[in-house]
Amino acid sequence: MSLFNIASLLIVLAALFSYVNYRYLKLPTTVGLMLISLVMSLALIGLSSVGFDLERRAEELLGTIDFNETLMHGMLSFLLFAGALHINLDDLAKQKWVISVLATTGVITSALIVATLTWLMAELLGLHLPWIYCLLFGALISPTDPIAVLGILKTAKAPKSLETKITGESLFNDGVAVVVFIVLLRIAAGGADVGAGQVMLLFLIEAVGGALFGFAIGWLTYRMLKQVNNYQVEILITLALVMGGYALADTLHVSGPIAMVVAGLLIGNHGRMLAMSDTTREHLDTFWELVDEILNAVLFVLIGLEVLVLTFTQQYLLAGLVAIPMVLLARFISVGFPISLLRRVRTFSPHVVKILTWGGLRGGISVALALSLPQSPARGVIVAMTYIVVVFSILVQGLTIGRLIERAKKKPASG
Repeated sequence: MSLFNIASLLIVLAALFSYVNYRYLKLPTTVGLMLISLVMSLALIGLSSVGFDLERRAEELLGTIDFNETLMHGMLSFLLFAGALHINLDDLAKQKWVISVLATTGVITSALIVATLTWLMAELLGLHLPWIYCLLFGALISPTDPIAVLGILKTAKAPKSLETKITGESLFNDGVAVVVFIVLLRIAAGGADVGAGQVMLLFLIEAVGGALFGFAIGWLTYRMLKQVNNYQVEILITLALVMGGYALADTLHVSGPIAMVVAGLLIGNHGRMLAMSDTTREHLDTFWELVDEILNAVLFVLIGLEVLVLTFTQQYLLAGLVAIPMVLLARFISVGFPISLLRRVRTFSPHVVKILTWGGLRGGISVALALSLPQSPARGVIVAMTYIVVVFSILVQGLTIGRLIERAKKKPASG
């Protein structure tokens, strides 16, 4: 099937599922789309068991789509830029220390806790996962997914300071996690002896280099926008920033996701105030909101359909179910400890640890990283565990985080 036909089918499914969700289910869009596509996938599997050979055809179609390539080197640049475009830099600056701690030491702490618990669980279940693959699972499942988080928070009505913490952390913690994942993957693939100096150098090149590159292309774009007063041209310039900037970041081996976040923050704040007319702001916002909604719809349909091409054994299912409380426990510790220290110098919203724990959603990025693992005996269980944690995160945590925030507003602070 051609690329155009695949894209057409995904858009048709996303539109159809969006209609069904809007008319009947009335769930948050990301949750509703993923639930419908997951139910449809399970229905295809059920029909195949009674003689209808639809599952195999769906598998063949999905087999032509590289989920990792589609998300990490396609959709992600647009989604991160669109998400960062509407974040107020002043609000972000007020939470900079909390966000910095959660996006760095918090992610690394969570990855180590998850890795340790995964190794113990695997031994008990007789899966015998190598320690390096337990670390890989910890690294890919620990960062919160900005795409899932931003989609859910639109309807959660969290206090502004809390919303800024959650969105800010989710936008920046991917850079740290991806660097850690890349280093661990090199060790797993080649048994390379990677020292602390090499890890630090890779982090500086990827994360810091990505931030500097994002600032540079964002500033260049801002200067161009300032000299133009035509919204069609200005939208085209931002589109070139996202597509060309991400491709160039990939070529330079710096973090494209971080570059897009920094560029989006610069254009969404400095550029919006000083380089755009009211007409341009209105059209730019509308354009990027539409891009965000369309790509989100396609992405969550794809996540739901991925179940058709994954392998689930009884052991894998059990491991995935056990992984859910493990990941939540690691998140609770990695968020609770730094916030308990920071409470000495600043105040926090009531029940912030509980909300940050439950609101730390996992999504497509975790699935994409898991699917990028090379073929090995450990890959199947890690992919299955990742998928189960992501499905629980979006369907259960995503549906209940709004109610948790509402209840937290009514109760006195206790943690």
